[in-house]
Amino acid sequence: MGLKLNDDFLWGGAIAAHQAEGAWQEGGKGVSIADILTAGSHQHPRQITDGVIEGLNYPNHHGIDFYHTYKEDLALMAEMGFKAFRTSIAWTRIFPNGDDAEPNEEGLAFYDDLFDEMHKHGIEPVVTLNHFEMPYHLVTEYGGWGNRKLIDLFVNYAKVVFERYQDKVTYWMTHNEISNQAAVSNDPFFEFMVWTNSGLKFSEDATLAEKQAAMMQAGHYELVASAKAVKLGHEINPNFIIGGMVNVAALYPASPKPADMLAFQKARQTRDWFTDVHVRGAYSTEMEAFFEKTGVRADVTDEDRADLLAGTVDYMAISYYNSKTVKAATDADTEIDNPSHVETVKNDYVKVNDWDWAVDPQGLRYALNELNDMYPRLPIMIVENGFGAYDTVENGEIHDPYRIDYLRAHVAEVEKAVVLDGIPVIGYLSWGPIDIVSAGTGEMKKRYGYIYVDLDDMGEGSGDRLRKDSFHWYKEVIASHGENLGD
Repeated sequence: MGLKLNDDFLWGGAIAAHQAEGAWQEGGKGVSIADILTAGSHQHPRQITDGVIEGLNYPNHHGIDFYHTYKEDLALMAEMGFKAFRTSIAWTRIFPNGDDAEPNEEGLAFYDDLFDEMHKHGIEPVVTLNHFEMPYHLVTEYGGWGNRKLIDLFVNYAKVVFERYQDKVTYWMTHNEISNQAAVSNDPFFEFMVWTNSGLKFSEDATLAEKQAAMMQAGHYELVASAKAVKLGHEINPNFIIGGMVNVAALYPASPKPADMLAFQKARQTRDWFTDVHVRGAYSTEMEAFFEKTGVRADVTDEDRADLLAGTVDYMAISYYNSKTVKAATDADTEIDNPSHVETVKNDYVKVNDWDWAVDPQGLRYALNELNDMYPRLPIMIVENGFGAYDTVENGEIHDPYRIDYLRAHVAEVEKAVVLDGIPVIGYLSWGPIDIVSAGTGEMKKRYGYIYVDLDDMGEGSGDRLRKDSFHWYKEVIASHGENLGD
């Protein structure tokens, strides 16, 4: 048995427009940075191509055709008893190029219909403004978020959708997982992270210092844009509840050795500076000292600082999938004054899934307590947590006890955090309640959903929706307000 949560707790699920909608050239939509990501796998990173190249597989082009099937899909979520559903507005459906003089009415009308359909089922929309899908034109014309001009373009986009949906949407988020790009490295996955966050693409000879400088400058502009959007949103509708969104991977030190403890502390500071600015409206003293020492952040104005302070968030939305363990770099003489001086190591106390992600339910409770320690009483909404796995259809049925076990364990830790620890968690929106294209690999076979979608990695199949065993499990969890977690 689980610990029963209040009736107003927001149970539901979450997707992103670019991973689900498909219809990448319909309704006046422009090309987004997700539209030029090829298919990949656990072994082979997705490639960022210069525009769309004929003959390559771009899985976001088809998604699961949610653009046309949303009524059917929302009905299935309503059958599970969803109280809330998180999705994003595809920026390129509203401003195809990002700098258009007028918004695209056909795109605006689509989200009118989508939100109306959600309300028809009593489902609260939770909407992300920028979820890895900025207009590609803003990269080719301006250089992505490395250009200050994007602040005003983003705020203009936010103004249009805030005004249009002010009576349909209460819960908003600005940038999805803005903190993903914090861990600067030469790993190809960092290239993917900074591309999806900021539209930055580095030359082969770019140094770590150059990558770090570019990322932090772009991150600053994103934070200023977020703060200005928050302030504007509250002016348009004081009842708006607007949050920031970060990935929270629980961090542990590899040992109690002082150098490892310091590495753990520095890794946290590197990870958390985005959250600090969202919540406190200012950079931490540690990050200010780092910027001063390295000179990686040149363009920060007094007006920026005032904007950041005026646009703090109402809540923090988080994703949680795994934990990480860190140690000091192997060079014993290295000073731990830089993110590259910290190494991630294997934790023998937690298992890993097929994609080498640590499976650590207790880490979620740990992370929630840590957030509350840093930002006391700030509401937290879990807007991503889920289990990607290979599913098999047998006689029209999908038995996924592995997914139920994962989710049960994590939901139990959320309930402990709320009931036993007093953490103000206001919702649990599991990732991918319906199978969608994986952001990291571009695969369909990495499935998260309670609802199976009959499409393969090439987008081929019937598209039929099937209820998995986890569908019925989650329905019982929601109906019991979290008290019935099953065996």
